[in-house]
Formats: sequence, C-alpha cells, structure tokens
Amino acid sequence: MTQFDWHAMEAPAVAQHFMVDPASGLDESEAAARLRVYGPNRLSVQSARGVFARFFSQLIQPLVLVLIAAGILTLLLDEWVDAGVIFGVVLVNAIVGFIQEGKAEAALEALARSVAAEATVLRAGVRRRLDAADLVPGDLVALAAGDKVPADLRLLSAKELRTAEAALTGESVPVDKRVVPLLADALLADRSNMAYGGTLVVAGNGTGMVVATGDTSEMGRISRLIAHAPDLTTPLTRKLDAFARRLLWVILVLAALTFAVGILRGESAFKMFMAAVALAVGAIPEGLPAAMTITLAIGVARMAKRRAIIRKLPAVETLGSTTVICSDKTGTLTENAMTVREVWAGGETFSVSGSGYNPAGDIDAGSASSASAISLRETLMAGILCNDARLVHEDQQWKIIGDPTEGALLVLARKGGLDEGTLTSVFARLDELSFDSNRQYMATLHEIEGARIVYVKGAVEKLLPACTTLLDRHGHEVALDAAAVHAAAARMAESSLRVLAMVRSALTPGQQLDHASIDHDLVFLGLVGMIDPPRPRAVAAVRTCHAAGIRVKMITGDHPGTAIAIARQLGIVRNGAGVLTGRDLAGFDDQAFSKAAMEVDVFARVEPEQKLRLVRALQANGEVVAMTGDGINDAPALKQADIGVAMGQAGTEVAKEAAAMVLTDDNFATIEAAIEEGRGIYDNLVKFIVWTVPTNAGEGLVIVAAIFAGTTLPIAPLQILWINMTTAVLLGLMLAFEPAERGIMQRRPRPSAASILDRALIIRTVLVILFLLGGTFSLFELALHRGKSVSEARTIAANLFVVVETFYLFNCRSLVRPFWTCGANWWVWIGSATTVALQMAFTYVPIFNRIFQTVPIGLLGWVSIVAVAAASAVVVEAEKWLHTSRTLRRQSHHAIR
Repeated sequence: MTQFDWHAMEAPAVAQHFMVDPASGLDESEAAARLRVYGPNRLSVQSARGVFARFFSQLIQPLVLVLIAAGILTLLLDEWVDAGVIFGVVLVNAIVGFIQEGKAEAALEALARSVAAEATVLRAGVRRRLDAADLVPGDLVALAAGDKVPADLRLLSAKELRTAEAALTGESVPVDKRVVPLLADALLADRSNMAYGGTLVVAGNGTGMVVATGDTSEMGRISRLIAHAPDLTTPLTRKLDAFARRLLWVILVLAALTFAVGILRGESAFKMFMAAVALAVGAIPEGLPAAMTITLAIGVARMAKRRAIIRKLPAVETLGSTTVICSDKTGTLTENAMTVREVWAGGETFSVSGSGYNPAGDIDAGSASSASAISLRETLMAGILCNDARLVHEDQQWKIIGDPTEGALLVLARKGGLDEGTLTSVFARLDELSFDSNRQYMATLHEIEGARIVYVKGAVEKLLPACTTLLDRHGHEVALDAAAVHAAAARMAESSLRVLAMVRSALTPGQQLDHASIDHDLVFLGLVGMIDPPRPRAVAAVRTCHAAGIRVKMITGDHPGTAIAIARQLGIVRNGAGVLTGRDLAGFDDQAFSKAAMEVDVFARVEPEQKLRLVRALQANGEVVAMTGDGINDAPALKQADIGVAMGQAGTEVAKEAAAMVLTDDNFATIEAAIEEGRGIYDNLVKFIVWTVPTNAGEGLVIVAAIFAGTTLPIAPLQILWINMTTAVLLGLMLAFEPAERGIMQRRPRPSAASILDRALIIRTVLVILFLLGGTFSLFELALHRGKSVSEARTIAANLFVVVETFYLFNCRSLVRPFWTCGANWWVWIGSATTVALQMAFTYVPIFNRIFQTVPIGLLGWVSIVAVAAASAVVVEAEKWLHTSRTLRRQSHHAIR
C-alpha cells in the first residue's frame, strides 16, 4: 500500500481516500475484499533456513575446517581417541551455534505477538469485536483505556485520549492525542493525531481509521529493519577467522614442503607422509575452539551472578572490546518512573529525595520543618484526591496502575506521610471534571469538614490566571505574587522538570462542579516538578566507563531538553554540550552524519532507522559498539550493534530477542560489571592463544627442522599426539579460570584493528619457540652423544616439551605482570599436577612405553629438562619486565609533554 502523510491530512480527507463513511464503517463484503488485497494484519516472519542447512553452516567456518582437517589427519594416524576429542569439539561448537541460530526469527515472532489480539470495530453501522488480524485499511476502530492499539490509526475523535508510546518512540510519559492535522515533516514521536499498533491506551477514548496494517505499519517497518540487520561477528572471532585462514595455508604449505624435501633426500613416501601429518597435527591448535567455548561459558556464569544474562556466547568477549556504549534513555539510564524532585508551596521550595515508585524518601525544606507547612500538606492532598492512579506493591516491587504522572504524585504524598487509601475513603469523590487536553487540567469535588472543596491539577499557564490568592505556610490565604510563581515554574523547567500546578476552590451549597465554577477566585497551593530520573548507580557507571576509555552516547526518542538535562546529570556531557534531533540528522549527508555520530553524545527525537544508522556510522569508524535499550524501537539497533543489551524487567520481548545480553536488574551500572568481566574473559582468551601458538608451532617446527636438516625426528608422531591431547586440556584450558587482573577498568579499550598478538607478544612467542627448538634438539643430541638410545632421547625431548609448556603456562597467567602477583587459580595447579602425573606414566609405566615407544629416564635427564624449562620461564618474565618498563616510560614521557 502506498504510504501517505496521514498525520498531515484532514480526517474527512482520510475517510474519503479509503471511501468509507465514518458513521457506519466498511460493510462486510468490502472488508473481505480488502483483506484479500492487503492480507491479514500480522507481521510476516521470513522463512528460516532448513535444519540441515543451518547445521551445515556451522561446519564451514575456517577454524572449524582446520579442526576437521586435524581430525581427519589424526584418523589417518589411527589415533581414534584424539580424533574423537577433536570431532567432539567440532560437534559441540556446531550444536551451540545451531541452537543460537535464528535470533532474528525469534525477534520477529515476538514483535508479531506484541500486536493486539482483538479490536472493537464499526462495520455496517454495528460495533463488534474482531480478531485484530482481520482489520483492513479503512476500518473504524474504537479505543478505550487499557486497549492495545491493533494497527496504525489516523484518529478521527479523541476525548482525553492518551497512549503510552515509550516502547515505540522512547517518549517517557503518555502522549495526549488530538485530531487536528500536523505538518508533513512531523517526527514519529510528535504525530499526536496518530495511534500506532502495539502501543497502549492509558486514558480516555477515541476512534481512528486504519491506515496501515501488518508489514506496512510502523511495527512492520521495524520488523524489516530487524530482519535486514546482520548478525555481526565479534572482534575476537573476526581476528580468529583471519588467523585460522592464514594458519591453514601455512600448515598446508609447510606439510607439502616437508613431504617434498624428505622425498628429495631419499626418504620413503609413506614415512614422509606420516611426518607431514604429524607436523599438521602438532601445528594445529585443536584446543582453541574448546578453550574459547569453555572460557566464554565461564564468563557467562560469572556475568549471571552479576545480573547479566548472555544469550549469545561470543558476546562475552565483545564487551571487553567495547569502545562506545549507545544507550537509550528511558528505562535504561533512567528509572522509567516519573519522580517528583521539587515542590514549591507557600513561597518555599522543598526538595524531594528517593527515586522511582518506591515511597522511601523525604521532603526537605532546608532549615524549616516541612511537617508544619500547611501549604505543602494541601498541595499533597490535591495530588492524592485529584488522581486516578493506584500505587501497589507486587513481586517485591512498587508499581503504578494508571498514569505515571499521577503515580508520582501518590509517591510524593507517601513521602510526606499521607496515605492515599485513607484519604480517598474519608474524603470520597463527589464529582469530577476529567482531564481535557484543550483545557489541560483535572478537577475533583470532595466534602471536607462540611465544606465542598474542589482540588485542581494542571498546567501552570492555564490555572494561574484564575487564581487570586495563595495559601501560605500557616494555611492563610494571602495575596498572590504571580511573578514569584512564574519564576519558580521557570526555574523548574530549566532543570527539565515537568511542572504541574495545584489549586483549590470552594463551592457554595447547591453549586455544580463545572468549568465555569473554577475559572476564577482560585487559591494557589503549589507547584510540583517531576522527571524520569537517572538511575542512582548510573552516574558512577558512566564515570567508570569514561575512565575505562569508553564513550557513552544517549540515543533517545524523548524531548531534546529532557535528554540533555539527564545527560548532564549523568556526566555524559558537560555544560555547553549540544544535542542533535532526528530532524537535524535527516538533513545530513553521509559525511556530515558520520561526523555527528563521532562528535555528538546526545541524540533526541531519534527514529528507529536513525538509531540503526548511528550504530552503523560508529562501526564504520572502527568503533566496537554496545547498544542498550528496552523498547521495540531499539530492536533493530540492538541487533546491528556488536553487542545488543536489553533490559530484562521493563524490556519488551522484541528487544530481548534481538539482544545478545539481557540485564536482569535493568540497571545501566550492570553494564560496567559486565564490561569488567568481558575484559577479563578477553584477556583469558588472549592468554590461551599466547600459550598455545608457540607450543603448537614448536611441535610442528621440530619436525620441519629435523627433515630439512636431514636428522632423526626428535619427537615421534604418536608422542606429538600425546602432547597435544594432554597439554591442551590440562594446561591451556586452565587459563579460562583466571580471575580478572587488577586495574582492568583503568586501561583503554583494545583497538578493534589491533592484532591478537602485538609486537611484544610476538617477540615472546618467538623466544618460547626458540627455547623449545633449541632445548629439544640440544637435549636430544646430547642424549645420543652420551650413548642413550633414540627412544630414551625422544622421551627426554617429549618431556622437555611438556615441562616447558607447564612453566610457560604460569608465565601466561599475566601478560604484563609477574605471575606470582596473580590472584588465586587452583585449576592451574591441579592441571599442572595432573600433567606431571601423566608424564610420569608416559615415562615409566610399561603399557605407555609400548604404545609411545618411550623408556624410563634417569635423574640427570630430569635435571636438564627442568633447567631448560626454568631458564625459559626466567627469560619470559625478564622480557615482560622490560616491556612493561618501556611502556611506563613512554606513558610518563607523553604525560610530561
């Protein structure tokens, strides 16, 4: 269906466009015909790939292909156990990926579920309830409080109609609805004459004409954005993919060269083939996928204890590389609960503590007592009695049933010592004037101590002109100083507080409550300033993120003034910083948009496509982006981001399904803890890689060097398999349990373009390889020189490899600090002790001697093995110390400059 600016059209023009009589609606035959043309009012879900295609896709990743090659080559050596381990790792990784596949489909299904199931429709002059899926463009839909809007509607009538649109637009308070036409370029959040499918009616009633259904609705537009946003790989997996591709070619080339050189030297083809296979098996780090899976799984468990649930395993390490957090405001950085911050009554200002709907808090008047201020008490009374909301305590949480603004007034009264249940029962409501968006006030009539008292709340500019007196602290009516009231209201508004005025009046016996009775001689009680406040821990969390080199950007659908005020309170920006709106962004070309994405930290009145575009612009500039949010409007950007973070309590199902991580406490501060864990997990993965690369490379290069030199292999192929099978599991995997290092949140994020192994780590890798090669050949040749058999010399060489790898494991517990300063990790000691025990069996148990062609070795052999291993450990620690010292000197030099 062609899209029109429905909000810019007169209501009769919309009806004429759809050829509908607003008095009777469509007849059934026309509705059926349109249903065949437009289809049912539901979101379509793209057909997923078949089960086998999805599973097969998990097996064609480069690193997995390397593993499969390792398994096949191991089978050629008849090592069924080792091959079983390798193929087991392949299978586990494939199953995990298969289960987690289809996140986008789940998000789309949740989005479809968020649309209403039924609707009240006028057809052929008869009101009836229909399945929302049967709605068609041109249908007339009736809305009432509590309804979920079933499709996109152009409103034809609205009586005090308000809808909650936070999940769609980010607007933190219910939106007043009108029917008058708007400008064609009005943003989605400003289209007050439209009601969008999936939003909730919180007050009033109205009617609207269906203008868009299913995939053509705003929900459908977001559905398409989710479907088209790719599942991005994480920084480490991208690097590991590249590493695996290079590794595959290097190993194949080396194996081919080894085979060719051996043939040229006159060796048998079979013997050289087995040597090439041994080289490949030795060089392939088959423990890497298992190490990644286990390390990430440990991170998942640790994060769960800190209230962060990981839905996608690789997302754990992405947090550790995050450079920018793009956060929604409403419900993420803020409470998503209107909270009164200030009251002005009787000429005095009262500050209010506490946050959200929890009534814990105080009303403070500074040096004076708030309890004795009658003007304050009357202001609170007005907020209770002129109110339709309810404050309830359910599931260990305080909640509001009704309008959030009215709920904030009930919480304020509780803080002032008043109970709404008691007051509303004692001073029952006799009559009322419901809130009217044109008059902008609500009034209720009560009998109090024999007098007929009217309490009114509403907009300052509407009520203040009708007031003639002001109630002072002692309860006396004094002359009204309108300028003082305006000044107090302006000061609150400058702090982005939403300001309500409270007034009262008295009716004479027999006088009816109507608008005429309250348009003069009112008594001004006070002003109440409220806002959706920042979460208490969010300020500290933002500060910690900045210290960790992570920028925090607010991207919200809320008002610019509110957004910048909250951003200043949180420390996201300083005074003087600007804010860009969705309308500003719409006018930017790609270059200007990219520049704004990098330089500006607060974006307001932003629509879903613009959130998505901002995330993409940041990623194009090399940033690793975490996107947080809880609304339907956040879902496309959550899926596009390197890691999407949804709120578990207030978040929509759509947001949770699109995200990679869910916060169970809805607290932005939890992201800080998750980033700390993510950095620790990233460190542990890098530690494993730093450990496994030189050990695997050393095993392969021993064979290459021996064949190129034309000497006897110092380690037999079966012995290499034994080393692989034991050390990868018992040594390398123990690094997954390392605790996060001290000061991890004081360092800058790791650049996304940086290689896994920097210059210092490459130097360290080369040093360890040289020790392995030099030590192996030296001890092997020395043993032969002393008259030892080839089997004993190989046993010494194989043990040297394992002992050096064990010593090097302790070096790798920290990449920059001495290993003895690391925290407790008993798994390293358990793995090392088990490895030593197995090597004793490998060397001295007869059945192992027969299988691996080993023989017992004497004390001198062990002394030489430990001496080489200890020397390697000392050299590595010395290299660490030199590198750290140089780094500190450079940092000190830059600081002085």
